[in-house]
Amino acid sequence: MSTTTVAPLTTQEAELLITEAGRAAEAAGVTVSVTVLDAGGHLLAFRRDDRAVLISGETSTRKAYTALQLNAPTADLVDAVQPGGLFHTLPTALDRPLLFIAGGVPVRRDGRLIGAIGVGGGAPDQDHGFASTAVTALA
Repeated sequence: MSTTTVAPLTTQEAELLITEAGRAAEAAGVTVSVTVLDAGGHLLAFRRDDRAVLISGETSTRKAYTALQLNAPTADLVDAVQPGGLFHTLPTALDRPLLFIAGGVPVRRDGRLIGAIGVGGGAPDQDHGFASTAVTALA
């Protein structure tokens, strides 16, 4: 049986993701915090602007964690947690609570999950856009 190896997300790539998300946010006049996790859920890079709401750092981390755990953008999961949705009864007894607000995006290489980025501080749709823009920088 053969195994295909995919290079892990590097610290330099994590820093690029943070830079790109920050640029997109600044261009929109929004102050955000950004978190990048590796495929194991370990913190690779983090940025919190002193002008951001203090909770935005925890929010960005939880968004990244949710995108990583469920391997999907958090924007796509909002309806799934509503009554009758696929994840309505999903237990939250994981390492940290999941957060179903747009702004968390998985990072993939060759179709495989290698990490996630979370952005917090703007409106959910803005945060999703900033994270998505950053991920395209790795392509």
